[in-house]
Amino acid sequence: MRTAEAICTKRGARLTDIRRRVLTSVWSSHAPIGAYDILAGLNADSGKIAPMAVYRALDFLMEHGLVHRLASLNAFIGCALADERHTAHFLICRACKSATEMDGAAVTRAVKKTLTAHGFIPEIEIIEIQGLCAHCSDQDVRRP
Repeated sequence: MRTAEAICTKRGARLTDIRRRVLTSVWSSHAPIGAYDILAGLNADSGKIAPMAVYRALDFLMEHGLVHRLASLNAFIGCALADERHTAHFLICRACKSATEMDGAAVTRAVKKTLTAHGFIPEIEIIEIQGLCAHCSDQDVRRP
């Protein structure tokens, strides 16, 4: 949480109580988690929180690089590299739904080169690669 606070302070942003609680929920899940699962957990802990409050908190946390949204899972995951701006690359296991953020400097360079060649200006850059993690692969999980 100190890292998140330092990032927000450095950027002149405020880590409010609800933002902190949503971030804690995402970070403590250790797996991609949906907004309504976050909401259910927060409401089980204390009172009634509106879905919009969770979505606004998630928007803030994404804007400041503290969490990523995995579109293919419609879920959120904590950022392993929150203190640096980067393009997110994820390996997502279709069997166990684990997601691992990888350091993809070479991939980022290749994508930027292609974007430049096409004069394309990206707004969101997240690369999601789906397959089987080492554990599920070892368990001989069958392909669909």
